[in-house]
Formats: sequence, C-alpha cells, structure tokens
Amino acid sequence: MEIWSAAGYLRLSREDGDKAESDSIANQRGLLEQYIAAHPELRLAGFYQDDGYTGTNFDRPAFRRMEEDIARGKVNCVVVKDLSRFGRDYIEVGRYLEREFPARGVRFIAVNDHVDSARGRYDMLLPMKNIFNTQYARDISDKVRSAIRTKQERGEFVGAFASYGYRKDPENHSHLLIDPPAAQVVRRIFGLFESGCGKVRIAKILNQEGIPSPSEYKRIVGERYRNGRRLDKTTYWTYATVHRILQNQMYAGNMEQGRESRPAMHGRARRKAREDWAVVPDTHEAVIPPEQWERVQALLGRRTRELSFEQNRSPFAGFLRCGDCGRAMVKTRSAGGIYYSCGSYKRYGPAACSRHSVSHSLLEEIVLEDLNRMIDAVEDIAAIADQETAQAARSSRAGRERLEGGLERIYRLKKAAYEDFREGLISRRDFLRYQEDYERQEREAAAQLEQLSGDGEDGGRPPWVDDLIRQGKLTALDRVTVAETVKQILVFEDGHIDIAYTFSDSGGFEKLQR
Repeated sequence: MEIWSAAGYLRLSREDGDKAESDSIANQRGLLEQYIAAHPELRLAGFYQDDGYTGTNFDRPAFRRMEEDIARGKVNCVVVKDLSRFGRDYIEVGRYLEREFPARGVRFIAVNDHVDSARGRYDMLLPMKNIFNTQYARDISDKVRSAIRTKQERGEFVGAFASYGYRKDPENHSHLLIDPPAAQVVRRIFGLFESGCGKVRIAKILNQEGIPSPSEYKRIVGERYRNGRRLDKTTYWTYATVHRILQNQMYAGNMEQGRESRPAMHGRARRKAREDWAVVPDTHEAVIPPEQWERVQALLGRRTRELSFEQNRSPFAGFLRCGDCGRAMVKTRSAGGIYYSCGSYKRYGPAACSRHSVSHSLLEEIVLEDLNRMIDAVEDIAAIADQETAQAARSSRAGRERLEGGLERIYRLKKAAYEDFREGLISRRDFLRYQEDYERQEREAAAQLEQLSGDGEDGGRPPWVDDLIRQGKLTALDRVTVAETVKQILVFEDGHIDIAYTFSDSGGFEKLQR
C-alpha cells in the first residue's frame, strides 16, 4: 500500500459568503481528521490554515507555504473539505488540478465533493462546480462592494486597519477612537512641519529616536498588518510616510476613504482622483485641530510651488538608481563637485543602505564613452536619423487620426445618450452624468489633438541628433539626450555601473567598471 503525506488545507473568508458555522476552521479540521483517520494510506503531514483570506486568488500565506512543502517533497497529497475551500477561481483551480498537481505527482482530495485524483480522471461535473463557485464569489463580491460604498458615504470606517493614530472602537468597529501613543507622534509630525522641518528631516528625527514606523507599530501592537506599499525590509520612517500623514484628513476628524476602486473581482485596484474620494466631515475625534490641518495644507502647497525642478536639474534625474536597494540616487554638492549617492543612505543612514557614491563628471564620462562606442559601430547615422524622423511623422499622423476618430466616437455617444433620454430609456440624472463624462473626454482629446497639431507634421530631428551627424560623436550630455537614449542606470557599491539603453534589443544592461 502506497503511503501519502497529506496536507489538510483549511480556508475561511466572510468576503466569499462562507457560512461561519458550517465552514468554520474547526468544522473543516474535524472533518479532515475524521477522513484521514478512516483512510490508512494517508499520513497527516500538517494543517495549513488561511483564516480570513478570499478564495478568488491564491496569494495566501498558508497556501504558499504548502506549495513550498510540496516542492520540497514533504507533501504529496492535498485534502480539503470541498472545492470552494481550495479556491473560487475556476481557471486557477483547474490549472492546479489539471496541470500543476499531476505534474508534481500530487494527489488531490475534496471530501464533500467526492473528488479523488487517485481514482482516475475527474468527472465531467467538476468544471461546472468550479464555475459555480466562481460565480457565487463574484455575486458576493458585487454585494460587498455595494455595501462598502454605502457605509463609506455614511462616514462609517470600513478598512481592515485604522489609520496610524487611531484604533477601532471595540463596541463599534465602524467608529474610530484615538490611539494615544501613535496620536502623540502624529501631533509631533504636524508640529515639526509647521515649525519649518522638512519631511526628510522629520523622518530622520523619528528614526534616530527609535520611534517605530506605522507598519512596525501595527505589528508591535499585535495587528496582522502587511505593508503593501514598500518592501518588507522598509521598517523605518520615510519621506513618503510623513507626506501621507500630513495630507490625511482623518487627523482633522474627517473620514477619508474610497481612495481606490477595483472594477472587477480580479481587477487591479486603481487610484481615484482626490476629488472622487469619499470624505465625510466630523465623524470621529480629531488628533489635531482642523485649523492646524488647514495651515499645514497651505504650507504643503506653498512649498511645492516654490520648487523649480527645471532649474539646475541633473540630466540623470529619474534614471539613476542604487543597484543594491533599488531606490533613487540623490544629488549633493561639495568642494570637489557634484556627487550622487543612494537615497536610502542619504535620508535614513547606514542602517538602510550604503553610500554608493559616484561623481557627476565620472558618470557623464562613462555614459558618453559608452554611447560613442556604440555610435562608432553605426555605418550611416544620417540615413537612420532620416528613417526614424519619417517614422515619427507617420506615427504623428496616425495619432492624429486616432484622436479625430475618438472625437467622432464621443460625438456619436453624446447623440445616442440624448436620443435615449428623449425616448425615456434613461433618466435625466443618468443623461447628465453621461453628458458630463463625454464632454470631459472631448476636452481632453481636443487638447491633445491641438498639441499634436502644434508640433508640426514632420516633427523634425532632435537637436542632439543634428549635432551627432555634424560632429560624428556626442560631446556632452543634456537632459534630452539622456531621456532619449537611457532607460535606467544602476550604481553598485563594488564599483560597477549597469546601463540599460532604450535602443537595446535585449532590454538588458551594459556592465561597466568605474
């Protein structure tokens, strides 16, 4: 008798419409223990439990851990209560059952659905069961989104975790209470910024004092929080964290939610325009006085407007990154000239990353030399330039035609909406909403079309290309040249530099030693 190392997989999610009593983790565990005990060929390798994770995707910690144990040979059989416990996406469930598990020699058992891959091929009803589970999850997802929107419009908190500085009311999770330790840090951040400290300086102060960042604080107080914005290693205060706190209306007592929308069950969340967020005033106690929040917003706006990014801007800005941590390099001036160093190191010190310093003059020399080396290998630069210019002109004309076609389509839609309204097929409210949306699209398309027309029919060659044809090589780097030739530059601490070019067929990096 062949012995199977069985993993008992358990999953429960209220978002999927799972019934707490029949689908509870304890109920699933008891059923699987009874089933495995009744089948002597099964040896329990362990239970893998995802409590509170949706079945519409497979990005679940216990499931991923089970996959790793399968890859290591620790598990070669998966036992679940039913197919819906395994997953509710019929495409992904089918991929695992029909491809992944058979290729790895993994036996799959769904007890209540009477599915056992050891008995042979799955019956014809299995795909229908998977589709039913998916449709059920999609229906629940639509109802949940609708309920969430309603609660947001009423000013009720719907997030999994309260904003830093608050905690959920134990008696009403839709209401927020001030969390004194974190709120004290928030008040200090606002005070420091008002007194003239920049966001980077505030982050440095908090890091030097050992104050845990919001994500670390949530973990410290026992919340199962995972920071989706940053890498797991980013456990310190950053410019972005301070900036988000300073802009968050929650601290003035206003409920600010609905920043993102997810159009479909599997759709990627998209950031909405700030004016489309759900903001309800005076829903909870403010951490800072509303007038102080207004003063800080005015300071944020004034400081942003005072910055001029075009003045004295490095040609490498936006293209230069640390090769080890991946963050942007920052420019500094010293008696020896202009240098670039790792942004993490510069802002947060050696605990985040190392210096990765490189001078502007050396970097410019390396990039120029490498570009000229590749230019020397080109036989007829002028012919290539003419060919590219002609292609750009054709693309410009094609773009203009697409925009004109788009304007015509919008006109037809506006006309159709009016006719539907006149015939009583849609309400006046819907008609006005459609009309406003179409007019906005029309303005944007017309503005882009006007910009294309202003650029001229042929576009012409960039100045640096004309200089290159005339002199046979590049003599200097400017912003336009870098933007049109370089994708990204990585600087490593051990001394080498990797450059990815826009014209590279492979999309890889040229490795250069400095």
